[in-house]
Amino acid sequence: MITFGGKLILLDIEGTVSPLAFVHDVMFPYARQRAGAYVAAHWGAAVIAQLAQDAGVAAFASPAEAEGAVYRLMDADAKVTGLKQLQGMIWEEGFRHGEMRSTLFDDVQQALAEWRRMGREIRIYSSGSIHAQKLFFAHTESGDLTPHFSGYYDTTTGSKRETASYAAIAADCSLMAEEILFISDLVEELNAARSAGMMTALAVRPGNKAVPQHDLPVITSFSEIVLA
Repeated sequence: MITFGGKLILLDIEGTVSPLAFVHDVMFPYARQRAGAYVAAHWGAAVIAQLAQDAGVAAFASPAEAEGAVYRLMDADAKVTGLKQLQGMIWEEGFRHGEMRSTLFDDVQQALAEWRRMGREIRIYSSGSIHAQKLFFAHTESGDLTPHFSGYYDTTTGSKRETASYAAIAADCSLMAEEILFISDLVEELNAARSAGMMTALAVRPGNKAVPQHDLPVITSFSEIVLA
């Protein structure tokens, strides 16, 4: 159990509120299968220029070259802005057409409602684009959960493994870092948040990867967060 008397709960998505399997076995393949067609249909869009920057080139010579770069970035699980923006745009079509519904762990919906009822603010920090985050929570199997959230952060804020990113989030929220609890499944992210002064909790969920040795507080359910 973790007792939290602060003002804001900052949540990761993958492996924290949603199973890794949904992200890796549903969302990522959906984007990959449609990436080539999407790039060709939106050739010249700003996201293509950002993808080129992510891939380390000035510009792509053809949609096929851009498509190849997208696959390489996906294979590397690159946490880069252009790729995340592109995935979010493709996922939007899937969510809006009803081809996907976000899967959450069973305790998430109730916890979000309870935290809000207790006057806590809730925000998201994920490597997925802010656009994708909003889509994810607007189209869950439990319905639209976006009213629970007051803010979203992605890689445009900075790397999730850099202390400066969490300091920037605290400043954006007009809060002391000590007033924020960050929950994630990755030790490296939590260590960075802790270095910035935030409280932290490691989410150990079914299907998550093994974690390295650490000294972080651990939860297996959001019900283990006690608000003071």
